[in-house]
Amino acid sequence: MIGPDITQISPRTAQVSPATLQVDVIADLICPWCYLGKRRLDAALAAVRGPSVVAWFPFQLNPTMPAEGVPFEEYLARKFGNPEKLQPGLEMLVETGKAEGIDFRFDLISRVPNTLNAHRLMSMAERTGTDTSGLAEKILRGFFSQGLDISDGDVLAELGAQAGLDRHEILQMLEEETSKAIVLSQEAQVRGSGVTGVPDFLVNKRLFVVGAQRSENLVNVFDRAMFGEDSDLSPSATLH
Repeated sequence: MIGPDITQISPRTAQVSPATLQVDVIADLICPWCYLGKRRLDAALAAVRGPSVVAWFPFQLNPTMPAEGVPFEEYLARKFGNPEKLQPGLEMLVETGKAEGIDFRFDLISRVPNTLNAHRLMSMAERTGTDTSGLAEKILRGFFSQGLDISDGDVLAELGAQAGLDRHEILQMLEEETSKAIVLSQEAQVRGSGVTGVPDFLVNKRLFVVGAQRSENLVNVFDRAMFGEDSDLSPSATLH
């Protein structure tokens, strides 16, 4: 079926060689499946070994989250009901994460943060040519493996500095309204295109992949997008 059309909101991947694989990632940075999807994307890109460019787009799973966040147990209860019923699911995520080299430490997470500031940092990295996938890895690992508050300016400044950004410029950016407006505008475009959940991957502005697909599935999509007989599919054909 035809999926969301986000083909017009990827400026960085607009002018690249036809031989370059383009992947637009739509994700939230407190989504465990987005972390799994990111790791599987990394593995798939490494497997194909060709030139590629990856751009990240913001999607807040909880756009009305208070700026100070919500206690983890309270968040689970509000969103999913009895937290005890979720325990098997969390244990499954821990085991699934191990297969991808992810150390999910839900026991270290005390609060679920508002992710707007984290997306603002990602947007800053995009604008400055910093490796956004590398920064996303640091943010996701910081939250899921260390229990860091990824809404906190000092935490984000440290993670951004590790990725090569200037700590002072990060803090200054978070004090200004411009970056907030940029992220909210991008997210509005993403939602307006029909995206309702994450992670999602738009490959070569043509094939829209829903969910944290296994790496081998992504490689097959890459082949279809670049070389396959199905490469004449309409933009945003959706693969589940």
